[in-house]
Amino acid sequence: MLRLLHTSDWHLGKSLGNISRHPEQIEVLNEICEIAEKEKVDAVLIAGDLFDTFNPPVESVELFYRTVKRLANDGKRVVVAIAGNHDSPERIESPDPLARECGIIFLGYPTTKVHPFSLPSGLAVTKSDEGFIEIEIPGQNAPLRMLVTPYANERRLRSYLGTENSEEMLRQILETRWMQMYGKYCNDQGVNILIAHLFMTSQTGEKLEEPDDEKPILDLGGAQAIFRDNLPDKIQYVALGHLHRKIVTSHGDTSVVYSGSPLSYSLSDLEPHKSVGLIDVEPSKSARHQSIELNSGRKVHRKTFLSVVEAIIWLEANPKTLVELTIQSDTYLTAEERKSIYSAHDGIVDIIPLVKNIDVNTQATIDPASLSKSVEELFKDYFKRETGQAPNDEIMSLLSEVMKAEEE
Repeated sequence: MLRLLHTSDWHLGKSLGNISRHPEQIEVLNEICEIAEKEKVDAVLIAGDLFDTFNPPVESVELFYRTVKRLANDGKRVVVAIAGNHDSPERIESPDPLARECGIIFLGYPTTKVHPFSLPSGLAVTKSDEGFIEIEIPGQNAPLRMLVTPYANERRLRSYLGTENSEEMLRQILETRWMQMYGKYCNDQGVNILIAHLFMTSQTGEKLEEPDDEKPILDLGGAQAIFRDNLPDKIQYVALGHLHRKIVTSHGDTSVVYSGSPLSYSLSDLEPHKSVGLIDVEPSKSARHQSIELNSGRKVHRKTFLSVVEAIIWLEANPKTLVELTIQSDTYLTAEERKSIYSAHDGIVDIIPLVKNIDVNTQATIDPASLSKSVEELFKDYFKRETGQAPNDEIMSLLSEVMKAEEE
């Protein structure tokens, strides 16, 4: 029996607002390494979006390579990492010759062909093709066969495969390729899985949604959703990346799983528990999937309070959080109030003042006398009309500073 660990969407280098997530990423990747050791996994699958941008910070690149090297355990455990839509395929594949010596396999393109190799530990890539690898795992009798599909849209995939059929859809291209690779290399004498970074949903029934804050694949190059019906029927497990929430679905007896991101990366991702997937699978049998909860990282909250005091009490009671605050009040927050809020907590992403009792239907009228007024007087009139009160000295001082900066 093979034991696999499935994770994805690390997004190394990402921030939330002005808050760097690098310290949390160090913490959660260390936890993933500890899980791999504790659970004695044979292979680690990282299903794309390793980094948040094509050119990640140096500290994030160093963290990534230290982590995958540790996961590989001196070549005793294979690590397979593919590119997602946030990644540069060239960057992902550039260290591949050296990485293979550690048991790490990087794939940036859907048609990447891994050169066969073997290590003293017994780990080896015995067969490979474009979008396929077969791996011998130390201490295991059955090989691990993987259909591999890093992120690609129709334009990129048509170019790689040399097809000029403009009507051929991405799902048709992938289904054909997967069927070809499965028929050529897979049988019930090995473990057969698929790892991909794409948006997969059901053709009928309830459909998954692709949130805007996850850089939707459907907006990139006209890429289309892939249906679970496009999968080979006898594939045993599908390890997906792209969606940041854990989603476990199925295609017949096949588990089709988004492991989700290890941290909450947006204010709309309020998932209370992040996790990695642990999969036990053996030839010709259905895979057994379980989620292992991650304890690292800050939870993300959106909170609304009726006063600054109420907000500060909550912030002091919940220090290990990232939070967007909405403060409802009769007046705008003063500089002193903002300072007291930020002093109470280091994880405030944004503060949104919500001033009550403003008549949004009030229509502005132009007073001919206003043409002779100064900017300060016009601003006071505007502020009072919009808020129902005159601006205080701090607001007028801020206006003066802005006007001076404009003059300079």
